[in-house]
Amino acid sequence: MTRRKLLITGGAGFIGGNFVRYMVDKYPDYDIYNLDLLTYAGDLSKHQNIEKKTNYHFIQCDIANREGIFNRFKNEKFDFIVHFAAESHVDRSITDPEIFIKTNVMGTQILLDAAKEYNVSKFLHVSTDEVYGELDFNPSTFFTEETPLQPNSPYSASKASSDLLVRAYHETYGLPVNITRCSNNYGPYHFPEKLIPLTISRVLNDQTVPVYGNGANIRDWLHVFDHCTALDLVLHEGKDGEVYNVGGHNERTNLEVVKTIIKALDKSNDLIEFVEDRLGHDKRYAIDPTKLEALGWDPTYNFDTGIEQTIEWYLSNKEWWESIISGEYREYFKKQYSVK
Repeated sequence: MTRRKLLITGGAGFIGGNFVRYMVDKYPDYDIYNLDLLTYAGDLSKHQNIEKKTNYHFIQCDIANREGIFNRFKNEKFDFIVHFAAESHVDRSITDPEIFIKTNVMGTQILLDAAKEYNVSKFLHVSTDEVYGELDFNPSTFFTEETPLQPNSPYSASKASSDLLVRAYHETYGLPVNITRCSNNYGPYHFPEKLIPLTISRVLNDQTVPVYGNGANIRDWLHVFDHCTALDLVLHEGKDGEVYNVGGHNERTNLEVVKTIIKALDKSNDLIEFVEDRLGHDKRYAIDPTKLEALGWDPTYNFDTGIEQTIEWYLSNKEWWESIISGEYREYFKKQYSVK
């Protein structure tokens, strides 16, 4: 029997990296190809436990390199594409929007062209709830798959643009696609510039934790392991051309998240340092996952169990994040938040 070939772009990143390991372990009869440029947030150490497995393969390539991408598609004849590769940090997009357009829009278009040319059976595009814009603080309102796209940051605008390209390639060329839009992920191997790992690492070092504005902005938190099961389900069972929202009804204010971590680590709230609010900071994100649940998805983690597991992972893997928060990242942090 012919082995199926799955290309995962951005598989050295946080969500993509967790998905790579999940798929390599669950589907030994699939050949899993991890394609990543290895930018500042790319890290292959997370794959040390799978890199010797015969069904795992790594490719270093820029998705915006048309010649390189087409050569890979021609040689490997991929069956499925799960597309994570993206510049994803909102703060960095505000500082330097251009790279977000190059990678998230132009890179996605090149992948779509290659998928169309070489008859890929499914192109699964992993997007974000941030493309919907923001919700007010009314707890009864949620993003659904029918919510209009109203992105408010250069990052979310670039992701909305790529979503629309994926839709257009389905409608115009008949390319088999799905789009997923997830809420904020957290869990193992989360890059330390994001809220939860940033808070954990700084609290453990008795450093102040920067909180934008008054900390009242609300996010819906999704454990990365639950996201992986959702993507697996959509890849194999998703209806052609459909969008699926992935979220867990785990809403918390940013301040609540920070205080939860501080309490779990038995530290003082005096470590909280309120800083000038982010430009265009969305008030609230919240997802209605009913459509995905009807497909058979059932998340394992609520926020309480998930954050406990995540904190324990960071306590047990200090060598991983300590190596990252030195050097160039330290200088970026000082510039971004104006704190030590």
